[in-house]
Amino acid sequence: MAKLYFHYSTMNAGKSTVLLQASHNYRENDMDTYLLTAALDDRAGQGRIASRIGIGAEADMFGPSEDLFAKVSARLDKGDVASIFVDEAQFLSPDQVWQLARVVDDLRVPVLCYGLRVDFQGKLFPGSATLLALADEMREVRTICHCGKKATMVIRQDESGQTIKEGAQVQIGGNETYLSLCRRHWRKAMGDVPTDPSS
Repeated sequence: MAKLYFHYSTMNAGKSTVLLQASHNYRENDMDTYLLTAALDDRAGQGRIASRIGIGAEADMFGPSEDLFAKVSARLDKGDVASIFVDEAQFLSPDQVWQLARVVDDLRVPVLCYGLRVDFQGKLFPGSATLLALADEMREVRTICHCGKKATMVIRQDESGQTIKEGAQVQIGGNETYLSLCRRHWRKAMGDVPTDPSS
């Protein structure tokens, strides 16, 4: 039975690595997959999903107002796919998440979305919020804070490593821009100093 999946995490948790490995597993068993990534994220090059560990694959791109049900339907007209993989799913609009839910329900193709849950201010991305509401299954891709606890938050930093507390929700950047932290250390970085000053 087809399902809508949401694999979420903070930055640098290996979401793209997990996506690429899952797609590879399908293809190794002679089942085609359809990869999608946000057009605005070109860190790996236009129309490419890449991992920090050096693996990558070509992908079709989606824009912010594109009808993904129509896009997937057009791809299926060219041949069957066993599964659809969406990288940078936080950049989906709420409407696009509903379109992917229709792909699952009406076209009966599994859709696996991989993305961030919250932004640098601790707020849900609209696409992620809708995925949390609609996904049939959710899985956390875990990474750790420098203290060893599970990282659930992310901060944005400037060139000198100072925490940025305001700004646009979307800013494309990598390891030099974002740092994944546990909630306690995120609070400290944002100026909410924990009661225990030793932490």
